[in-house]
Amino acid sequence: MEAESKAAGRLADIYVRHLASARRLAYLVTGDRVIAEDLVQDAFLRVFGRFQDLRDPGAFEAYLRRTVVNLSRKHFRHQKVERAYLQRQAGSTSVEAPGRDVPGEQALRGALLALPLRQRTAIVLRFYEDLSERQTADVLRCRPGTVKSLVSRGMETLRSSIDSEGELR
Repeated sequence: MEAESKAAGRLADIYVRHLASARRLAYLVTGDRVIAEDLVQDAFLRVFGRFQDLRDPGAFEAYLRRTVVNLSRKHFRHQKVERAYLQRQAGSTSVEAPGRDVPGEQALRGALLALPLRQRTAIVLRFYEDLSERQTADVLRCRPGTVKSLVSRGMETLRSSIDSEGELR
């Protein structure tokens, strides 16, 4: 009983310690707070389910980050299939959710969300999560050169889509 109590306390501590950064990552990748919350909860459940299997408990954060990114990919794949089905059924186009941010942030957020998922994820991991190219490559399961390319192309697209006043072109 005491061992279970210690394990539960340890998991609660890890949850509290990593929750905010996991939420930020999920929000920046998805652009939606509700979806980000759901993804983070799912990620914690998956990681906690495999907690005993982790060879290095210090790798928890990297494993959680990778799980959030993978769940985000899965979400967008599912959303794409769902949107295509609805368009076939109704013949309508998708409607974007209204923004709630100030104009400059809204323009940047819109431009970031318009990027392909891998470019957006690479930019968020590199600049918001402040990961190195190697760490970002590990999360994305690609080479550091691929990360450089994804970030470079994504940043170029962002620069060209936002003018000096923070408005989308």
